[in-house]
Amino acid sequence: MAAASQAEYELLLEQAKALTAGESDWIANTGNVSALLKAGMKNVNFAGVYRFEKGELILGPFQGMPACVHIQLGKGVCGKAALEKKTQIVANVHDFPGHIACDSASNSEIVVP
Repeated sequence: MAAASQAEYELLLEQAKALTAGESDWIANTGNVSALLKAGMKNVNFAGVYRFEKGELILGPFQGMPACVHIQLGKGVCGKAALEKKTQIVANVHDFPGHIACDSASNSEIVVP
């Protein structure tokens, strides 16, 4: 299946801005944006956020299958993104050293810190 077009990504961004405009509640905003991404992107089985608390990542609002609740910095794709403060794009997670298989249906990940 073809990747989303630039126009589709731009539309999602505009929709996310509209959903969060005037709202300061982190849970409400991340919940709504997670739902928007899950519904608006093809072949996505998880869209959500983790929060950094007490030295680890802890699951926040998301859409999709159940996910790992605690992730150590540097562990898996999410932990690496958080540790390096750098977006991680992994086309095949099965080739990623230390991948955490929270959902066996996940084959690739994009993680933005």
